[in-house]
Amino acid sequence: MLEKAPDAKLTLVKGGGGVFEITIDDKLVFSKKQLGRFPEDSEVDALIAG
Repeated sequence: MLEKAPDAKLTLVKGGGGVFEITIDDKLVFSKKQLGRFPEDSEVDALIAG
């Protein structure tokens, strides 16, 4: 999955309340809180690929 983006800089930000979000260039692209579910692997791949 992340092998497709070897130059990606990942940061894990500890949170609470079940929040899981993916941001790219400071833009929120996935929110578990908004959708009520975790992303599928294919969704993460598509988000990274742009």
